[in-house]
Amino acid sequence: MEELSYYEILEVSQSADKTTIKKAYRLMAKKYHPDNNPGDEEAEHKFKLCNEAYQCLSDTQQKSLYDRYGKEGLQGMGSGGRRSSGGFDDLSSMFEDMFSGFSGGARSSQNPENMDKYQLDMNVDMYISFQEAIFGCEKEIEFQYKNSCKPCKGTGAKNAKLSTCKQCKGQGQVYMKQGFMTFSQACPACHGAGSAPSDPCKSCKGKTYEEKREKVSIKVPAGIDSNNRLRVSAKGNIGKKGIRGDLYVTFNVKADKHFQREGNDVYIAIPVFFTQAVAGDTLNIPSLTGELELKLDVGTKDKQHFTFKDEGITDVHGHGKGNLIVQVDITYPKNLNSEQRKLLSQLQSAFGEKESRPHESVLDSVIGTMTAWFK
Repeated sequence: MEELSYYEILEVSQSADKTTIKKAYRLMAKKYHPDNNPGDEEAEHKFKLCNEAYQCLSDTQQKSLYDRYGKEGLQGMGSGGRRSSGGFDDLSSMFEDMFSGFSGGARSSQNPENMDKYQLDMNVDMYISFQEAIFGCEKEIEFQYKNSCKPCKGTGAKNAKLSTCKQCKGQGQVYMKQGFMTFSQACPACHGAGSAPSDPCKSCKGKTYEEKREKVSIKVPAGIDSNNRLRVSAKGNIGKKGIRGDLYVTFNVKADKHFQREGNDVYIAIPVFFTQAVAGDTLNIPSLTGELELKLDVGTKDKQHFTFKDEGITDVHGHGKGNLIVQVDITYPKNLNSEQRKLLSQLQSAFGEKESRPHESVLDSVIGTMTAWFK
């Protein structure tokens, strides 16, 4: 795992405003851009980190989460947080400004021939049990990743020899007319590169990459939940220049038979016989850490909740624990023998006419009201 400080990457303070953050990013991105540092893998890695830091700190919601919880606070939002289309537009226009003078303009710095045909970051799903999620565990995961084909240098062409794409004639784009409007899109034959293999590489069969398998052990933190993601640094796909992306593990937690999770709170339904509810009995109930004592109120109601503070799930970010909420499900006998009926009748009589037959006063009131309607 890799712990990052986005403020240190951009060399700004936590109190920096958006203008300061943007200015710092422009300087750092220009300093580490691959066009200014050809063949320098360390500079390219720092350039990637600058992009990641800026996309987080330039977004108000992501910055707020990052300031409160650090990198872990962004896990449910994707790689480096949820990115808005506006952020990408901002980055795009910024690059056009910064690198318009290098190698014939910004378009050349994003030359499709130099770009990988696949994403370097990758995701795998991991299924874990309820117990593994709430207590944490170590798991080994086996996954398949892509490695740029060395014989063809990731081009997919025999001996890395490319020829001008016949469909777009090297433009990388094709144009369509619809009425008086003209639309352009990336050439489907060369995928916008402007060139295509004359003969496919025998090693990768023109795919541009080889697939390999790897195993890695990860430490699953206590409190992880479904759709949470964990990043394993530099375990993703490998590109043309040897830069390796990150592996993201998305968790799916299996449901438990008895406990139901809601955030960090845990619910459990406990069946209680009606006499126990009436009398206010004391029960031993299960919890995540062992048995707890539940003291029912006299006359406990059906579906009534009892809360045990801090007996829930540990927050995955380390901010305390949730609660255990016990729901009482009152059960009644389905059949009665003569002796049980007799005892219940005696019990009802012991409470007196008024208390044991509350419906009668309600009925008398309703009947009196209805009688007045017809006078």
